[in-house]
Amino acid sequence: MEAAIITIMALLFLSFVALGVYATVKAAKAAKRGVDRTIDQARRTVEDTTLRAKSYGQAGTAGELARLRLSLRTSMRATQEALQAGVGEDASLKESLELFHRLSAHGLELDEDMKRIEREPDRAWVAGQLPELTARTERITSSADALRRAARERALRFAEDDLSSLSAQIDVEAGALRHWTATGPETAYGAAGTSATGGTSGSAGTSGSAGTPGTAPGAASGSSVPRGQGATSGSSRPGPGGEPPAITAPDPRLTSYPWEKSARPETTT
Repeated sequence: MEAAIITIMALLFLSFVALGVYATVKAAKAAKRGVDRTIDQARRTVEDTTLRAKSYGQAGTAGELARLRLSLRTSMRATQEALQAGVGEDASLKESLELFHRLSAHGLELDEDMKRIEREPDRAWVAGQLPELTARTERITSSADALRRAARERALRFAEDDLSSLSAQIDVEAGALRHWTATGPETAYGAAGTSATGGTSGSAGTSGSAGTPGTAPGAASGSSVPRGQGATSGSSRPGPGGEPPAITAPDPRLTSYPWEKSARPETTT
């Protein structure tokens, strides 16, 4: 039992040691890559500054070679950065990046050739090589510029398409949010008020018709109701025994019409 425990602990210790060594090696490699990248960037910055100073400060073949090298390095670096930045979002740029790697080989070869020619003591021979070097530089830089511009135009087109689609979706959503203007609370309230007014008028008309049975059409439109009619409707209620009394005809002497003159009171002397 003790031997098994010791074996397990030894295995765990060896596992931790191996893991620590692996992590240390990975960290050291990452640090080395970072240092190398920093050194390369510093060296490129120094070389670019030197070439820029030579292109502006020196005349003749030395200044022309510095100008060619500077234009070549600037174009190649800009294209590389553009393609590497876009390949993460657009997988179709992988083929373009592979083509650029092949073009970079020609660019590096040309840069090395011009670097060697700069140290050539025969300036006449260097001047004779300048037309060929200029043509090679223009071919490589034009190809690199074409790749870079095509990648940027493709990214801009995708961004424009995405913006157009987003604008259309926002317009649809804005229209849906403004739907309340057609059937909103105020409109619904107005419809409810109209229906309520109509219902009240209808109820009043119905109750008025039901409250004056047997009246003429003219009485419903606001004409005076005969006095006898009220008596008739009042006498039609059931009596105490539950049986309705006999219907009596109205007294003609008590019936008044709107065209009759009111009787004058008799005077006694």
